[in-house]
Amino acid sequence: MTKINKLNPESGNLVRCAVVGDLPRIIELDKQISGLDKPDYWQESFRRFGGAQDGRYFLVAEKDGQIAGFIVGEIRAWEFGSPPGGWVFSLTVDPDTRLGGIATDMFNTICDCFRKAGVDKVHTMTDRDNITVMAFFRSQGMMAGRSIPLEMDLSDGEASS
Repeated sequence: MTKINKLNPESGNLVRCAVVGDLPRIIELDKQISGLDKPDYWQESFRRFGGAQDGRYFLVAEKDGQIAGFIVGEIRAWEFGSPPGGWVFSLTVDPDTRLGGIATDMFNTICDCFRKAGVDKVHTMTDRDNITVMAFFRSQGMMAGRSIPLEMDLSDGEASS
């Protein structure tokens, strides 16, 4: 298990591995942002990604001793023969602490973890209408990748053959 405990002296933000006791605040933050109460989802996510082991990371950021955000990601090979890369699945920051460098500190920390594990690309997916998240990732140097996700709504019936 990897121990992650990174203090940014400029921002005062501490990024560390999440522990079980952080789950109530993680669930609360997610509900505040998404509007959905998903305790089972976050407990399962912590079970899968907690502990910073096997290329999986579930990190929290503290501001003034309080959890102000979290980030979840892992190293994995993507579909279609792509080489292993770091994937960020979730990034959430308390709206009251935004613009305090919390998301940047968490993103930089997880990217450092990915680099140390030997991968040279980081990936994420976001809804194209989520301008706040898109602007953040672009400010970190991310841009559209080579692969374009395609989708089809199946609720209108069968796909044509």
